[in-house]
Amino acid sequence: MRASLQLALFGRVALAAGLGYLIGLERQLRGKAAGDRTFALLAMGAAALVAMAIELFPLSADRVIQGVATGVGFLGAGVIFRRTERPRGLTTAAAAWAATAIGVLCGARLYLFAGLTTALTILLLESIALPGLARFEGETDQSED
Repeated sequence: MRASLQLALFGRVALAAGLGYLIGLERQLRGKAAGDRTFALLAMGAAALVAMAIELFPLSADRVIQGVATGVGFLGAGVIFRRTERPRGLTTAAAAWAATAIGVLCGARLYLFAGLTTALTILLLESIALPGLARFEGETDQSED
């Protein structure tokens, strides 16, 4: 594989890592267990696998994407179903899944889509702090984390 193509693939991976980092930074600032590095690594790994699959195995890249989505689902289940009485970590698990999807978008060269999805993800995670979008006083979702 040419060096120029490998550098282009690395660019996709680096962008995914940066976007995942931004989502993880929000989680870290909220004091959640999964933070900036975790989300950067999730997005980076997804982008690397998808970019490689598209370039080397274009006829089966959809199967790689399916495997990435399934794998992060198992990781999310581990976040949610820790040894507690009630499921916790749903929001963090969903954000991890979104970061992985953003990595897939970067790996597939859908950069604008990935950037806008990152912004929307952060907006949704921060919606509790935004005027007009904040939850009503006293309402809580015990399953969020």
